[in-house]
Amino acid sequence: MDIDLDRARALRVLGRGAMGTVFLVAEAGPSASRPSRYALKVFDKRSGSSKPDADRRARWEINVLSRLAHPHLPSLLGFTETDDLLAWAVPYCSGGDLNELRYSLPDRVFSPAAIRFYIAEIVSAVAELHAAGVVYRDLKPENVLLRADGHVTLTDFDLSRLLNPRPSRTPTPTPSPSSAVVRGGVAAAAAPEPGPVHHGQRRRRSRGGQQEEQVGAGVAREPEARELRRLRLGRVGRRRRVGQVLLLRGHGGVRGAGDGARRGHCFAVDWWAVGVLVYEMAFGRTPFKGRTARRRSGTCCRRSSSSRATAATDTELADLISGLLERDPRRRLGYAGGADEIRAHPFFAGVAWDMLMEVCRPPYIPPPADEDLADGAEGFDVRGHFKDLHQPPPTKSASESSSSDFSTEF
Repeated sequence: MDIDLDRARALRVLGRGAMGTVFLVAEAGPSASRPSRYALKVFDKRSGSSKPDADRRARWEINVLSRLAHPHLPSLLGFTETDDLLAWAVPYCSGGDLNELRYSLPDRVFSPAAIRFYIAEIVSAVAELHAAGVVYRDLKPENVLLRADGHVTLTDFDLSRLLNPRPSRTPTPTPSPSSAVVRGGVAAAAAPEPGPVHHGQRRRRSRGGQQEEQVGAGVAREPEARELRRLRLGRVGRRRRVGQVLLLRGHGGVRGAGDGARRGHCFAVDWWAVGVLVYEMAFGRTPFKGRTARRRSGTCCRRSSSSRATAATDTELADLISGLLERDPRRRLGYAGGADEIRAHPFFAGVAWDMLMEVCRPPYIPPPADEDLADGAEGFDVRGHFKDLHQPPPTKSASESSSSDFSTEF
């Protein structure tokens, strides 16, 4: 699972974000554990010094990825750590993301059939996360990647949190032999332990004495009560998506409810984000209005989709949006029955949930990867890229300084 940065040649930069830089990498020589080309996420510890939790978030993402083995979730292909860099590899998705696809469509609107396809795969992925006890908290079009075969993969798990797993009664979709992503179900016990984060485990207990999950000692060790508080008060993900629920009083937990109800609400935050995504795919705009975050959240929760969704030609789609964008988390679609409740909605009638990869043809197949994927591409050194970023600016010679001073005077 270890990555040799001396053998990894970056073909190009795929993106930059709060957690570092993502490269498309070609690895010299065969590897039995990963494809010859993959996406390499690199966190520069030096640049992250101004963000106290950046290192923790990077290690937490590696921890989460090591638990995943699902058609619509990325698998951890390998990782490495140096004094300055923390790098981990995931499968490369060459088709861009759902946001890019949305902006390429007329009026930025998907057909109901396309919405059904993409949301079914997203629901399947979120359900797998919840079954592993992971609250995603960062669902947005930019984090829904399109693979070369047109199927989706979620990305970016540094904002996720671990709660007690939620049982799932629906089987994992049957894997496709041609897929680049490891298939199967959540393999928490069999998953390889990431070196930087697995230095032992400890068992935690909630205030009521009930047993909670085991986590690696090198990652966050917050009790569930503290985690629920963070879910209630924190602003996670994009403010117009997940944060709208969290900004509302009482939406991080149900007053007077037990731990099970509060935990269920935490998972319900992801279903709210699914509702926002469905709305934007159906209408080409956000359901939120207002100049401030609180006004936007209030507008959406008061009106939900009642005024716009009822104008949709597909009434079942309108009802799905209304159920997901329900202000009261206890009445929200998916709160009581989890993903199974959403799968049973009439909008998804006829969907073969256990065979999404085999019987559902993607509405869009990305064009073949461009020429920078050709064999023999030279690429550049990943470590050298970050070393150059931290090189001090060249100093002026004495002659250059005197010449500059002379020109300034005249």
